[in-house]
Amino acid sequence: MRLGITGHRGLSAQVERMVREALDVELRKYDPAELIGVSCLADGPDTWFAEAVLGGGGRIEVVIPAEQYCEGLPASHHATYDKLLARAAEVHHTGMRESTSQAHMAGSEILVGLVDRLVAVWDEQPARGHGGTADVVDYACRTGVPVDVVWPEGATRD
Repeated sequence: MRLGITGHRGLSAQVERMVREALDVELRKYDPAELIGVSCLADGPDTWFAEAVLGGGGRIEVVIPAEQYCEGLPASHHATYDKLLARAAEVHHTGMRESTSQAHMAGSEILVGLVDRLVAVWDEQPARGHGGTADVVDYACRTGVPVDVVWPEGATRD
């Protein structure tokens, strides 16, 4: 089973705990020996998902939206990004250089094309910019990839 992730960044520590628990519950539906998690490894749900997949005995693949992608992530996330990237069974690239919203959406489109299902850590609100979680969910739905929304009761987003 190839399972992808998309989700909101910048969630509070309280919501992070709730989402991590919900992702653990979601991942228990799958046999870890057959699970491949596909992620862009952004800070937040992308990383929590990759960590949970690996922690449960699955494998990860990484989609890198742009050559300069990591530089656009918070500096505090770089070590975690590098550690997870080093554990990837396979790495996919868009071929784009600059880390723009267009590159992020292109990366998400590649991710959706690689998976059997998509997990969306999503409050079901419209995207706040091109390539946001709602856009990725819409793309998955348009291309026939089933989406499982994970948004714990009581979770909020700033």
